[in-house]
Amino acid sequence: MRLVPEAESDASALPPTLPGWTYADPGIHAAEIERIHRPAWHLVAHVSELPAPGNYVTFEALGERAFVIRGEDGGVRAFHNVCRHRAHAVLQGRDGHCSGLIRCPYHAWCYAWDGRLRAVAAAKTFPEIDTAGLGLLPLDCEVFSGFVFLRFESGGPSVAERTAPYAAELAAHRIEEMVPVTDYWIGGIDADWKTIWDNYLEDYHFPTGHPGLFGLMSGAYDREPDDATRTIRLSHALRQDPGGGWSTRAYARLLPDVPHLPEALKRRWTYLFLYPGVSLELYPDLLDYFHILPAGPGRSILRWRAYARPDDRRAMRLARRLNLRVNNRVHDEDAALIRSVQQGLTGSAYGRGVLGEKEINLRAFQGWIRRDVPEAGQSR
Repeated sequence: MRLVPEAESDASALPPTLPGWTYADPGIHAAEIERIHRPAWHLVAHVSELPAPGNYVTFEALGERAFVIRGEDGGVRAFHNVCRHRAHAVLQGRDGHCSGLIRCPYHAWCYAWDGRLRAVAAAKTFPEIDTAGLGLLPLDCEVFSGFVFLRFESGGPSVAERTAPYAAELAAHRIEEMVPVTDYWIGGIDADWKTIWDNYLEDYHFPTGHPGLFGLMSGAYDREPDDATRTIRLSHALRQDPGGGWSTRAYARLLPDVPHLPEALKRRWTYLFLYPGVSLELYPDLLDYFHILPAGPGRSILRWRAYARPDDRRAMRLARRLNLRVNNRVHDEDAALIRSVQQGLTGSAYGRGVLGEKEINLRAFQGWIRRDVPEAGQSR
């Protein structure tokens, strides 16, 4: 295979997309894992899912196992979910609670909630063991705006630093006070992680791809990529006279006042994308996160959960159900679009495409990939 760098084009020419071959290539996939996803921040859970010392949530990605746990001091820490004895997972399931110690189910090695090795079964058979050097291996962990993040490689700015341009908007939603309002959801799709974000980061397809959502949106749509932080903000106000079907019309009619939100956010949907894989989706009535992980060339894992502040008003309960109904339909519509695009990208008819003015977020997103993996900007 011979790679040919992209030719310099005239400034007035339409910017090209990434080449189609990069969306299912094993070499590109391996480079993206190493250079993009391992150093990235991954959203694991909300602090409400770790209510007391000993509560934990596990996380698997990129061939790694990890978990976050609340310690006796109230702090949240992250560790590799790998026993230092023989590599078994020390914690099972997605979440749970440890009573006193973390006990590996394989040979009963026991660890404190801060990762220290506290007990070894049949310790006399290990006469020279150095327990101080055999604690669980820690990972970078950050609690930001109510969410717990970890990363598998250190270096680079914190989540707080990267989302600083949106600090006021995030704070207004009081995310730390939220609790889960849906079950945790995880699923796979036969599409590259780039294909999924190429779809989610632009609204050009909304009129034809999402008629219900489009009927809810006002005409103005904020598209705000930030190159310095590698984040993207997408936002739109709700239309005064929504169309798009009974669900969207009922949602707009029933959505009650949210007193703690400023007027500008009371009827606004905003999506904050943290490159390369996390989106926080902010609504007046609830919030959800959307996390995409590469699972192989042309394959991805999707993670999702919704949260909200406690509010027993009937109108709020109905608005949340309608919000989820609208967005579940959008998810199904997107899944069909993404699968079709993935098939087209990997066929013989497509080389690369072009991007218009409504796709400036894609231009930024794909530009960041080109910087991290220069091979992805080349033709073959």
